[in-house]
Amino acid sequence: MTVVALARMVKLSHSLFALPFVAAAVALVVRGADPGGLPLRLALIAVAVVAARTAAMNRLADRAIDARNPRTARRELVTGEVSPGAAWALLAGSAAAFVAAAALLSPVCGALALPVLAVLLGYSYAKRFTWACHLWLGVAQALAPIGVAIALTGRIPVPALALGLGVGAWIAGFDVFYALQDLDFDRGAGVRSIPARFGVGGALSWARGLHLLAVAAVAAAGALGGAGLAWALGTAVLAGCLLAEHLYVAPGGTLRPERINVAFFNYNAFASVAFAACALAGLALA
Repeated sequence: MTVVALARMVKLSHSLFALPFVAAAVALVVRGADPGGLPLRLALIAVAVVAARTAAMNRLADRAIDARNPRTARRELVTGEVSPGAAWALLAGSAAAFVAAAALLSPVCGALALPVLAVLLGYSYAKRFTWACHLWLGVAQALAPIGVAIALTGRIPVPALALGLGVGAWIAGFDVFYALQDLDFDRGAGVRSIPARFGVGGALSWARGLHLLAVAAVAAAGALGGAGLAWALGTAVLAGCLLAEHLYVAPGGTLRPERINVAFFNYNAFASVAFAACALAGLALA
């Protein structure tokens, strides 16, 4: 077992998709923040985000399911490259780091840390009892921009709520896409998901609807927060990337499942980084 294997297990590199939207949330609310100790608070926010994501992506809850699914049977916990003991240690350490970072940010953040952690960890179990598990993931992701606002301003402004809705809908929509890879397995194994419940056509409709909501909510966040033209440009880039993703993954409404992983990296990574760059540029030019 190596540190690299642990990083692969929790897909640490996928933090590339989470951190840019946290940066965008900072750009949206930072003008209402107390400037005292701001660099330290920003560092603690980054630690909290990475730690929370690492805890949530731990595969312990899904180990048995992963072993039965041909697509996931080579994952590190299944093959033994990462031992259950190491996975539990990483889960405990990352959860403790998240709670500690939240407590250092403010008493309110500290009080909310355990409930937030329960939502994040609960996603792994949601697929056992509801096809709306993707929406659960969306709620978990929506908490990040809202948490940033609380950490920096001590309150939850409406623009941060709108951005949280946008981020949550964006991630939930892609999670529906991602679950299409396992439609047949999920139905046979009794795993609940939108594709297993509604089929390919229904899942594609859900993904389209969620991504339309994502673009509308992100645009509304910028308008409500007075973010300006740079935010609008970033929203347009995000909308273009999501449209291109749909056309690539399901051209003419016909699913191409072999394209899903490529879409995840090529479209979503670019969209999140480009959007955050526009948001930060707007803050710098304000």
